[in-house]
Amino acid sequence: MNALRHLASCLWAGVLLAGGAAFAQQRVEVPSLDAPDGHALALVGHWFAADAPGRRPAVLLLHGCGGAYDAKGQLGVRMREYTRLLNEQGWHALVLDSLTPRGERELCTQRIGTRTVTLTQRRRDTLGALRWLAARDDVDAGRLALLGWSNGGSTVLASTSLRQREVEAEPLKPRAAVAFYPGCKTELERGYRPDAPLLILIGASDDWTPAEPCRQLASEAAKAPGQPPVQIEVYPDAYHDFDGHAPVRLRRDVPNGEHPGEGVHVGSNPAAREASRQRLLDFLREQLK
Repeated sequence: MNALRHLASCLWAGVLLAGGAAFAQQRVEVPSLDAPDGHALALVGHWFAADAPGRRPAVLLLHGCGGAYDAKGQLGVRMREYTRLLNEQGWHALVLDSLTPRGERELCTQRIGTRTVTLTQRRRDTLGALRWLAARDDVDAGRLALLGWSNGGSTVLASTSLRQREVEAEPLKPRAAVAFYPGCKTELERGYRPDAPLLILIGASDDWTPAEPCRQLASEAAKAPGQPPVQIEVYPDAYHDFDGHAPVRLRRDVPNGEHPGEGVHVGSNPAAREASRQRLLDFLREQLK
């Protein structure tokens, strides 16, 4: 992207505080490959540039069904924490908002099958964002990674599966992908074939997106020689959102889950949170080196 085009895409720049450190945030416009009216849907992106010279690796962050923002409309704590963590490694970070450009704030209370923003749309958002990253003159297009949570984790799977024609046809591939507590059942049934090394991080007690289909997905992937590996870490006594900070609670407003109609448990597990973040960094350091 040339300087004038890049300048036009930047709506504003600001500074966020996280963990006592200040870092720059720039709001940008990212074109999706989703074009419902014949024109690419313009997505909202939040760009966090690493303070490092030359072309750097870049990580695309994909929010869950609750969206990218908190109740005050600010970028959520999870996204702020992880962008800071990634920047500290010398990697750029882009948080992609797939909901508000489509008039939605959250999907968690919408039943699967009736959701107004689908995984097909989110996959196309992801592929468009990877192209946007690769076009930047401060990004190493050969060292891109995906990082998603829950519905964003499912998006990671949908965006790296060679069973998806759009993914198979896309010449630009990420170097690595990480999915926190994704729903694995759909890609397991489809016969998931990854186009990049994948790491799944999930809780053993997750009753929203249970761990067993993800275990099976990793096991099946291991039987196919010559394809990128799928690794999985399952954390004991950990529920959905285990890498957050809120205590465990029952969300009865969520119609989906292992036991439909009974709600789902969400909340942090400090040991799993710290272990998973270290596992994430170790994996990305190895893949993005």
